[in-house]
Amino acid sequence: MVEIRFHGRGGQGAVTSAEILALAVIEEGRYAQAFPAFGAERRGAPVLAFTRISDEPIKIRIGIYEPDIVVVLDPTLLKSVPVFSGLKDNGLAVINTNKGAEEIRKIEGAKGTLVLVDATKIALEELGVPITNVVMLGALLKGKPELAKMELVEKFIAERFPKLAEQEIKAFRRAYEEARVEG
Repeated sequence: MVEIRFHGRGGQGAVTSAEILALAVIEEGRYAQAFPAFGAERRGAPVLAFTRISDEPIKIRIGIYEPDIVVVLDPTLLKSVPVFSGLKDNGLAVINTNKGAEEIRKIEGAKGTLVLVDATKIALEELGVPITNVVMLGALLKGKPELAKMELVEKFIAERFPKLAEQEIKAFRRAYEEARVEG
């Protein structure tokens, strides 16, 4: 089983990212679950979303405290939230940042493989808004392509955002191409 924890802010689409990934996995015939963890937070407040992926039925229904992968949609969270908490030693951290690996590794708990992408820049250039959810899915698949088939993720992006499907898929693909994997 692969457990993924998404860190974002309300309105950035962390929950949507978790759901799109799970739908693509289920379409492949595997098992997945996606769910948020937030209360009465307002737009802009830190939120969590989770995705579990498995070849076997998933029976656990709790938050993810020791993720295999963390995905950070908002770079300001690196200073205010312990995003690396519980990340497995051989884990993967997918970070929206314009900084290099050396600077990210200075953050407490940063370990494992880093996938770095300036998702905010891509989102602004391709979508006109700093909403990085789909962009970060592209970076996630760059770091862990076996999670889901790109064409299925694109299918569910198009279903979720029918009026913006072309731009969203372009941003997704661009993030896949531009993401840097730093072992």
